[in-house]
Amino acid sequence: MTAPRVRTAAAAGLLALLILSACTETPKTTRVKPSVATSAEEAGGMSKLIAAAKDEGALNTIALPRDWANYGGLIDGFEKKYEIEVTVDDPQGSSQDEIDAITKSGKSADAPDVIDVGDTFARTAARQNLLAPYRVAAYDSLPASQKDGEARWYNNYGGYISIGCDANRVKPCPRTFADLLDPRYKGKVSLDGDPTRSGSAFAGVYAAALANEGSFDDIRPGLDFFAELNDRGNFNPAESTSAAVETGRTPLSIDWDYVNLGYADRFRGKGLNWRVAIPFDGSFAQYYALAVNKNAPHPAAARLWQEYLFSATGQNLRLKGYARPVLMETMREDGTLDEDAAAKLPTVEGTPQFPTDAQLEKARVTVHQGWAKAVGG
Repeated sequence: MTAPRVRTAAAAGLLALLILSACTETPKTTRVKPSVATSAEEAGGMSKLIAAAKDEGALNTIALPRDWANYGGLIDGFEKKYEIEVTVDDPQGSSQDEIDAITKSGKSADAPDVIDVGDTFARTAARQNLLAPYRVAAYDSLPASQKDGEARWYNNYGGYISIGCDANRVKPCPRTFADLLDPRYKGKVSLDGDPTRSGSAFAGVYAAALANEGSFDDIRPGLDFFAELNDRGNFNPAESTSAAVETGRTPLSIDWDYVNLGYADRFRGKGLNWRVAIPFDGSFAQYYALAVNKNAPHPAAARLWQEYLFSATGQNLRLKGYARPVLMETMREDGTLDEDAAAKLPTVEGTPQFPTDAQLEKARVTVHQGWAKAVGG
């Protein structure tokens, strides 16, 4: 009669052990729909996210020229790897155009899934509650100054403001902001758009401010510089797109170094001798931010796109377009950086400094209030 009691006691002990294990086991992350997932883990892991993105089969993007920071290579690579079709609306659009598109499209099927904007515009979009929080796998490796604490946006790549010059039409090519005031450059100096709407044009005004005794706290000397440039007849209001550069409409372009260096490569075989200089009197570096539309019609593909652009593959593709990937130092340390591509970047002296959120917001307001008056718009 003792054996049954032994078996009963053993069973009771086993049951207690199972209950204790259940109580102490680490809870698993609850899987949620991609549209509300704040990480790949929440979506069920990368394999589940990839499967969901493939089921969607499409990604809507906006304002991504193929010759901008190697978006051509990135789009081709993403489509090939995941068999997801990428559509680019308004390739020459500005950062503000991207935000406007999200606002106007609402929950429509053709709304942008993702945006790529100057970080001042990313902050604006976050304040307007347009963005979905999502932590890419590399989020913790991103410098604190290059990401939103709530993961609504994070910087992906950047560069320095430079002066591009059509050496066949302009002699000699200018190398500084001070040079641009020379009468020989009458009607030749352009920006890549309106600085109240374009991140690169806004950065051009900031760089001009630094070249003229301004500071991160004071962008007004940049407005004054362009007012003088306009008064002297040197400012050309035409937007310096790739087409304008190729046709000679904008023989001098103040733009990011990766854009101007891309033009030099692209048009060399067409007889365009495009020279690039980073002005030492107005050295200004900045990054561009990526974000997911909270109403993205393809939420899984949108999140997978972010993961791809922050992967070693995506970051090295940025390098091939002369853009500086935000994870460059981390990749150099872990051995995943394309050192050959990195060696082709222009040499810049010193460590880049970046304005704070408060300084950026103050500068943005100043430019919005003063640009039209500065150039007579």
